[in-house]
Amino acid sequence: MTSLATLPGFITHFLAGLVLLGLAVFVHMKATPHDEMALIRRGNTAAAVALSGTVLGFAIPLTSAIANSANLLDAAVWGVIALLAQIGAWFAVARLLGSAHAEAMEEEGAMARAVVKAAVAVAVGALNAGAMST
Repeated sequence: MTSLATLPGFITHFLAGLVLLGLAVFVHMKATPHDEMALIRRGNTAAAVALSGTVLGFAIPLTSAIANSANLLDAAVWGVIALLAQIGAWFAVARLLGSAHAEAMEEEGAMARAVVKAAVAVAVGALNAGAMST
């Protein structure tokens, strides 16, 4: 079966992608001033929307890095570059929208900020992915 000949490459790239995605979410949650997981556990929809945008915004360029890389190390390097771009975008949006503290995620209007943060994360991720494929 020649169709399974690339299975080892798929497994290593997929697992590396999962590790990089987990690492990106971990770094994002440590770099942000509020505990999104605690807010989500308390049922905060705004925090869930914002974190979901972050995850998607990183998964998009990570997918491009894996698809366009010469090898696993190359994909990992571009994955780290994608992470840095996403963290930079998060801080820029947080600064633009005002307070990024947990109190702001609890107050009225938090959903509006969360939607903008999620949209910017996905947009930056898409631009990042496009730039990686050049």
